[in-house]
Amino acid sequence: MNQQFTPVMSLPSVYAERRARLLAQMDKDSIALITTSPTHIRNRDAEYRFRADSSFYYLTGFAEPEALAFIQHPQLLDGDEVQYGLFCRERNREREIWDGLRAGTEGAEARFGADVAFKIEDLDALIPKILMGKKRLYVRLGNDSEFDLKISQWLKNAVSTQRQGGSVPIEIIQLDSLLDEMRLIKDEHEINTMRSVAQISAHAHVRAMQNVKPNMMEYALEAELLYEFMRNGCQTAYNSIVGGGENGCILHYVENNAPLKDGDLVLIDAGGELDHYAADITRTFPVNGVFSPEQKALYQLVLDAQLAAIDAVTVGASCKHYDAVAVRVLAEGLVRLGLLKFDQQHADIDALIKAGAHRRFYMHGTGHWLGMDVHDVGSYKLNDDWRPLQAGMVLTVEPGLYVSPDDETVEARWRGIGIRIEDDVLVTANGADVLTRDVPKTVEEIERLMQKGRAA
Repeated sequence: MNQQFTPVMSLPSVYAERRARLLAQMDKDSIALITTSPTHIRNRDAEYRFRADSSFYYLTGFAEPEALAFIQHPQLLDGDEVQYGLFCRERNREREIWDGLRAGTEGAEARFGADVAFKIEDLDALIPKILMGKKRLYVRLGNDSEFDLKISQWLKNAVSTQRQGGSVPIEIIQLDSLLDEMRLIKDEHEINTMRSVAQISAHAHVRAMQNVKPNMMEYALEAELLYEFMRNGCQTAYNSIVGGGENGCILHYVENNAPLKDGDLVLIDAGGELDHYAADITRTFPVNGVFSPEQKALYQLVLDAQLAAIDAVTVGASCKHYDAVAVRVLAEGLVRLGLLKFDQQHADIDALIKAGAHRRFYMHGTGHWLGMDVHDVGSYKLNDDWRPLQAGMVLTVEPGLYVSPDDETVEARWRGIGIRIEDDVLVTANGADVLTRDVPKTVEEIERLMQKGRAA
């Protein structure tokens, strides 16, 4: 468990290639503007740790706040040919003492590949000038109301100088319509980064399995995960879920402040984030290292559904198909175990599924896109039809079963059991490539690992 991973290094050429792909989709007389995330106050004058906007970082590799990039087909600007420009904070010795080093305009050009860089304070003066001569503006609207107002003002200022000659944008196009589709298909660098963060996150889950014990607090088990993330250069990709017993039936449980009881299961949904790329793993295992008969029966059912769904992740298959596969396996198993029953209205599995009878125990989908965002960008439908899977897509496969502790329609022995099993899967021409395979998930593997951990 002491293995450390070599970080994947991002090269300026990675971002230059992405900007080139974006430009290939843009008309010659157009320009794209994209800004990063603002900082957010946590309490009083303490800020949350800054995290760059995913799409901004995807194009620039620039991780500082207060920045804006513009991308255009090569055009003269003050005598220099400019394709990619960056507005950012300038170096400031006094602020750097308090807040850390900045790249500044010099670093933006030398380290981040900008053809030209300007101080962020010059935005209002320079952007209207840069917009001149363009007919189309690609921009992200609706994410930041303050930025939307700035766009309006810049366009207004550009129009006011139009009398001096030249054109200004007459059409605004949603930039996300291009970027989301680009981000949906991962390039080689992204896949390598996601392999790394998947392996780190897998080892964190293994560590949790080896260190859990009855009466341990949920947050103490969460600390085992955080240790493994951070020692390998990761942040958490989202708020970790560590739910023991009945808490495992709460889908977005994040309090993590209850004791883990002997005889209960614990559900952990946690993933690291490395260089802005996320992992998303869920494992469920017994606090004492041994599944009870009821826990084992439901767990095996979820595992069967997950394995069948992973097999269904193939190029050309509908992105909804693997969900349907998992639902059918779960519904059949619930009938077999007596938690669902046929009746006059629902005489077979198809009727139960159509009526949504299974949703009492399985109320979410079987997966989502994964990438820079945990629930990553990209449309699930094209022209009102579920889109076919393509090589380079990464998604989660995460069926589950949750029997409410107060569900009196089932025998008491099933109540309060919550189980989810989730892996990150890369779609390839040869089928599903499970990036998070390093975490055990069969009953036998989990019990063996946990007993080994206790013996150590």
